[in-house]
Amino acid sequence: MVERVKKNADAWLDKLKPANSNTRISVGGRPVPPGPQQVLPGAPNNLGLTSDRLRMRMVERVRAQGVDHAAVLGALASVARHRFVDQALASRAYEDGALPIGHGQTISQPWVVARMLAALCEPEIPRKVLEIGTGCGYQAAVMSHVFAQVFTIERVRPLYDMAKARLQDMALRNVQCLFGDGMLGWGAKAPFDAIVVAAAGLSIPQTLLDQLAIGGKLIAPEGDTNQRLIMVTRQSSREWMRVELEAVRFVPLRPGVQT
Repeated sequence: MVERVKKNADAWLDKLKPANSNTRISVGGRPVPPGPQQVLPGAPNNLGLTSDRLRMRMVERVRAQGVDHAAVLGALASVARHRFVDQALASRAYEDGALPIGHGQTISQPWVVARMLAALCEPEIPRKVLEIGTGCGYQAAVMSHVFAQVFTIERVRPLYDMAKARLQDMALRNVQCLFGDGMLGWGAKAPFDAIVVAAAGLSIPQTLLDQLAIGGKLIAPEGDTNQRLIMVTRQSSREWMRVELEAVRFVPLRPGVQT
């Protein structure tokens, strides 16, 4: 599946039109949210907005906002985001914004998903990747089209059950799910070539840094009210290099599990 998406990525990108008015602008390194979502003329107000055309326009906006990694954009184009939100929110599924999925959690905005995954893919695509915070399963589904092996952990039992069932229905055989405390990582499957954290802690847990392979990268939001996206690269068994990226906004990273 991964190789097929990579081969099709350029074909998807060739279909994309020039950037529209929703292009993100950065000011002092901080992303400015895009303007109001534009709807295709004549589109109905509910399930008609879940079409391939709207998904293509979502990918177009993400590319216009600065993410141009072909495999990541191809993966976004391949995953129907409306399948991961409540039917009442299906008409908003392809907006560039986070949406509630229950239990105080959200599905991340498409640009953030693409930004984080693209950052992990430079200079080369990692093979074995851990996700902390499965949520509704959308990001794991996108990751399955980019990485050879995806391991994902969710601490909220109802979300875990829902995401696992959804991912199994999609026959994503390269994704493994775990119900557990994401701050502890997945030691039995470590080391990982990359780790992506979908919630913000005051600091990045050392346990996760220890589960990176040498040369591996971790990307995570960090902070409370003022959050920054952080990229950490493991240099050696005892050395990690840290780089701060742009401002972001995520739900808090919490310990333990919730049943």
